[in-house]
Amino acid sequence: MLDKAGAGHLHRFSPRLGARGAILVNEGTGRVLWASRPYRRLPIASTTKIMTAVLALERLRPSQIVTITRLPPRVPLVREGLRAGERVPARKLLYALLLFSGNDDAVALAQASAGSRPAFVRLMNDRARALGLRSTHFTSPSGVIDRGNFSTAWDLAALTRYARRQPRFRQIVRTRIKRFAWPAPTFSKIYVNKNPLLSTYRGADGVKTGWTTKARHCLVASAHRGGVHLIAVVLGSPDALTDARRLLDYGFKVDGP
Repeated sequence: MLDKAGAGHLHRFSPRLGARGAILVNEGTGRVLWASRPYRRLPIASTTKIMTAVLALERLRPSQIVTITRLPPRVPLVREGLRAGERVPARKLLYALLLFSGNDDAVALAQASAGSRPAFVRLMNDRARALGLRSTHFTSPSGVIDRGNFSTAWDLAALTRYARRQPRFRQIVRTRIKRFAWPAPTFSKIYVNKNPLLSTYRGADGVKTGWTTKARHCLVASAHRGGVHLIAVVLGSPDALTDARRLLDYGFKVDGP
């Protein structure tokens, strides 16, 4: 899904990054513009939710009602506070998944999409194999647990390029703030996108943040300018925001209009 032909010039005029693994690709062509340790297997934290969203978008209608079981409210933080017995449209769960990064939303979508959390994780790994993501393995729909849940910058870029073919995925990840009506006693919820690039980087339109102690800061970023669309993946960084900015700046210089 990515053009390996461009890999011969990966380190020319390299931007300086602190990430353990990183890659920059042209979304339209799949051409690799720059990379550092792109095949290194690393924990990916909540960027896992990109795959969760892909499968949920394919298997659930936006208006489909999901009844929350007893499991989502018990998952580790971060949770948006879903309550057992609540009936929630899948569309709301998807915005909470990709903007707020709720781990309870990930489990709720997994159960609704595949019947159970383990069955959904099998679907995640089946899709990874089908997409040729040979260095990717999932153990949860959220990424909250690092053990056995890993990928590479290369695989995440390929997955993101695939995910962004879905118009609804693109619409959600570029949203800065989303408000939803909610039953009492909550009445309403406001989801604020955790991706700071959306409000600070010209042309930014996605995709997903992630953090755990082991994974450190992770960021899959996308941006467009003048008809050029870029995807940058930064894994295991002390400052993923700065690293992503430097990659995107570099990309628009070497591949821009």
